Amino acid sequence: MELLLEQLENLLGITESDPETDKKLMWILESSKARLKLLLGGIEPPEELNHIIIEVSVIRFNRIGSEGLTSHTVEGESQTWNDGDFSGFEDEIESFLDAQTETKKGRVRFL
Repeated sequence: MELLLEQLENLLGITESDPETDKKLMWILESSKARLKLLLGGIEPPEELNHIIIEVSVIRFNRIGSEGLTSHTVEGESQTWNDGDFSGFEDEIESFLDAQTETKKGRVRFL
């Protein structure tokens, strides 16, 4: 999880370590990972899906303070949040699950 924290900090442009910020980012990472695990049907997210955890964590970090926002317009600037943080990754998650199903299928040979 430390590597994910480092990657998230780099992506967010956080250069100095701050215990409070690190604690908040770790909670976001753990929460994002737990939600992805739920979407995977209880399968522990493999390393190849870490980018989803990182990207969803960035989304969640950037929404701190306005989590429930559905639409907001001020002087021509408009903000709207998606209903699901993972909606942009549905195809990747589905592909991973399909691959898991294919791997579990076996063959029966009659001799």
